Amino acid sequence: MFDFSPIATVHSCYRTKFGIPRQSGLIDEARGSLELLPPYNQPNTIRGLEEFSHIWVIFVFSENLRDGWKATVRPPRLGGDRRIGVFASRSPFRPMPIGLSAMRLEGIEIHPRGKILLNVSGLDLMDGTPVLDIKPYLPYTDSIPDAKGGFAPTAPPEAPLSVEFSEEADRSLEKLPREFRELCRKVVSADPRPAYQRIPGREYQCYLEKQEIVWRVGCDTSRATIVSIRPLRKNDPKNLGGQKEEEQ
Repeated sequence: MFDFSPIATVHSCYRTKFGIPRQSGLIDEARGSLELLPPYNQPNTIRGLEEFSHIWVIFVFSENLRDGWKATVRPPRLGGDRRIGVFASRSPFRPMPIGLSAMRLEGIEIHPRGKILLNVSGLDLMDGTPVLDIKPYLPYTDSIPDAKGGFAPTAPPEAPLSVEFSEEADRSLEKLPREFRELCRKVVSADPRPAYQRIPGREYQCYLEKQEIVWRVGCDTSRATIVSIRPLRKNDPKNLGGQKEEEQ
């Protein structure tokens, strides 16, 4: 029996599980940071890490904890209607709820009183996710160009949905950083809806940074419209800090 405690916590643009990309590195605009926790929040623990461009992050699927587990899962990549073994998948619903993500290390901030932040991009973790370990990415051994990809041999389509913005959404974006528009577009274009919830005309919400993004897909199932972008209320639970919602 092993007992692990987090060494860091995630600060992420993703406030809820819905909308998080199914793998890391798919959305460069998805940025956040890893804040080291005591007693690991000391400069010596990260000495030399700035020489690496990417890191591996080992984390807990803290929002997907369940009683028991299933031997098979239904990956979205297979349409959600074909089962494969849990150990042949990247599903967050696992016997041991541990995940692994590679992300770009954008910089390191060392603040007074032991606050150390590792700024990252391309992340696929929810705000508040506990981190168990951080390791440097080593290109000479971690990249295997001729490896087989099983049921996911190639990257998914870059934009399953084409995305347009309503006039209301455009007005809201005028007050937000320019890169936020691209973050919204890429999150929605990846179509995070579970296969069984793809209902034409239904509105969906995802929460990015401190904004609620409302969008829908009409009769043309290849197009999505971002209907509105609204600030979250200060006491909204989405402002609090956890993972990928469906089986992967």
